[in-house]
Amino acid sequence: MLAMQVLVGLVAALQLWFMVLEMFLWTRPKGRRTFGTTAEFALQSRVLAANQGLYNGFLAAGLIWGLWLGQDGFAVRVFFLACVLVAGVFGAATASRKILFVQALPAALALALVLATP
Repeated sequence: MLAMQVLVGLVAALQLWFMVLEMFLWTRPKGRRTFGTTAEFALQSRVLAANQGLYNGFLAAGLIWGLWLGQDGFAVRVFFLACVLVAGVFGAATASRKILFVQALPAALALALVLATP
């Protein structure tokens, strides 16, 4: 049970970090380095990145909610982890293969633990 909670919490923390990167650091050196963008591209795409970051924040909020619900949060955890997994697979297919390991893999591992936890 504890391992599942820790891994779900880690996935939530990653989503929060992605939110910060996309919403607040997108045009700053850290954000540009992380995503490999130029200053010009970052300025032109900052509204889109902020929107994407907001969605990552919602995913984190859902995972935190699922943890907060305890035993009653099983379905919530499964739903939001599945959303993170799908987003990670889609991002890996359309943007960068690295997303598969940074977002999708942790979500898949957490989902497996959630499903295996009685």
